[in-house]
Amino acid sequence: MSSPPRPFRFGVQANGTGNREEWVELARRVESNGYSTLTMPDHFGDQLAPVPALQCAADATSTLRLGALVYDNDYKHPVVLAKELATMDVLSDGRVEIGLGAGWMVSDYEQSGIPYDPPGVRVSRFIEGLTVIKGALADGSFSFAGEHYTVTDYDGTPKPVQSPPPVLIGGGGPRVLTFAAREADIVGINATLTSGAVDASTFDSMTAAAVDAKVDVVRRAATEAGRIDDIEMNLRAFMVFVTDDVEQALGTLAEFTGAPEEVIADSPFTLVGPVDRIIEQLQHRRERWGFSYVIVGQNDVEPFAPVVAALAGT
Repeated sequence: MSSPPRPFRFGVQANGTGNREEWVELARRVESNGYSTLTMPDHFGDQLAPVPALQCAADATSTLRLGALVYDNDYKHPVVLAKELATMDVLSDGRVEIGLGAGWMVSDYEQSGIPYDPPGVRVSRFIEGLTVIKGALADGSFSFAGEHYTVTDYDGTPKPVQSPPPVLIGGGGPRVLTFAAREADIVGINATLTSGAVDASTFDSMTAAAVDAKVDVVRRAATEAGRIDDIEMNLRAFMVFVTDDVEQALGTLAEFTGAPEEVIADSPFTLVGPVDRIIEQLQHRRERWGFSYVIVGQNDVEPFAPVVAALAGT
């Protein structure tokens, strides 16, 4: 996305289950292995609530940045979320990243009774929500009158340590990706999840060709907005196998996804092979798509650590 390329940094996405001791131990392992960030999903299933869990992780570490992939705009009024994020930024000495999305998992909405509006409505509400959050975190009071939110002479406190914390927006469709290119500091390329669940069609939007199209949307919109060098490109790698047996790993993934092995191997959401091969994959993908901020799963912390040691900051 920019020249010279942004240096690599890495994060870990964790659900946060179990007790405090286990959660603190995980956060410290993530930090000690050189990862930049600990992130969490925001769902109603078997996981800790992200705001208190991430604050606990902040208290247990000193450099680890904390974020969500991503906070669902529909679950909290943006004034409430902004106050929580600003408080976390103050209490962590400025280590918060704001990940925000429109919401996608239909089961969360069905179980909670929150209306699952059509995608266009949820995206419009999320766009307004980010405007409200940015206004609440900025100096002074602000007002906003939109279709979904009305805020009047609100001066959000506390103010964050960072001015402001970086915003991550992840998306799989052109409208969200265009908005992210214009407004976000970090743009995450996601699968397309308009069905409201991970299903047989999900991987079709995770191929190299699909990612080419998604990144092209970001590049065009960012260029038009004069922001092409301001954006950090992010990707959550869902299929990570640090192994010498590449053929077996790809075969396992082919059986799981139903996609041909060569298609899986080319997907940037897949990292398969020994450390040297994965390093080459990441360098190639940064050159092709701009991905410099890569997030792996909590089971990958130690196996992936040699890649982090080799690439972080380069």
